[in-house]
Amino acid sequence: MRLRGVGRRYGLGGPWVLRGVDLDVPPGSLTRVQGHNGSGKSTLLRLLAGIDAPSAGRITGRPRTAYVPERFPAELPFSALGYLTHLGRIHGLSRAMAARGAGEWLERFGADGYAATPLAELSKGTSQKVAVAQALLAAPGLLVLDEAWTGLDQAARGVLDAAVAERAADGGAVVFVDHDPRRLAGVPARVLRVAETRLEPVDHAPASPAGPRVRVEAEGPPGAGAALPTDLPGAPVHDSDTVATGRRVVRLSVAAPYSDALLRALLTARPPWHIRAVTTICGPQERADAPQSLPEQLAEGLPRPVEGPEGKA
Repeated sequence: MRLRGVGRRYGLGGPWVLRGVDLDVPPGSLTRVQGHNGSGKSTLLRLLAGIDAPSAGRITGRPRTAYVPERFPAELPFSALGYLTHLGRIHGLSRAMAARGAGEWLERFGADGYAATPLAELSKGTSQKVAVAQALLAAPGLLVLDEAWTGLDQAARGVLDAAVAERAADGGAVVFVDHDPRRLAGVPARVLRVAETRLEPVDHAPASPAGPRVRVEAEGPPGAGAALPTDLPGAPVHDSDTVATGRRVVRLSVAAPYSDALLRALLTARPPWHIRAVTTICGPQERADAPQSLPEQLAEGLPRPVEGPEGKA
């Protein structure tokens, strides 16, 4: 997706909110947009999502896009499940596929108990879970999040963190705004700033606390020279590389939101890698996760993209 010379102003002769914006949004990219209140961040996200049209310039190559706005339209006459199923149908899913995906995401966000509740009767936090679920339902090529974490409880914020990392790891582009500078800390991301109608890269973003990381010890197929799969999710750091009993053993560390995607990539490689240990790194302390639970964790992880009638997610 490309923006060339894009500008936006409201009303004929009104002041420019954005002007001369050039931006490439490649598949698999994660982009954070920052700027002071009223700088034009939400305007940029609405342009990316196709909600607003540019007043100048061109936007080309927009993939199928999902958008979580800053405010959720709770006045719509749907239940939570009905709304998500309706949105799934709009995205080209069959009714059964849309309903199944809607139920999975509501459960993942801990909102399945409100499936039959009218949107107007949901709390702000539950409404936000529904708003996020609709964007994730059909695995979009571009996910646009405007303060999507606001109003979510801690568990739901973690689910969204993981979902964002998963979407990028699977080749989707993600552009987000969030007031918390620690959001997705440690996950590789490009940072851009909106200032005085312009969009500029942040070359040296303020250091934010490194979030928790996960260290994976993996054993390759027979042969000391077994090659790791290419393009592993999350750009993992190669901590060590040894040979034991004729097999290559590596230790990789990655930001926690990317851990499931990394494990899945190793386990589904051809030939597959064996996972020997998974350790959560919490600052100076480490916690070894139970290795026997790993297959179950992957099997019960994020809902898989729901495929449409032609086999496309």
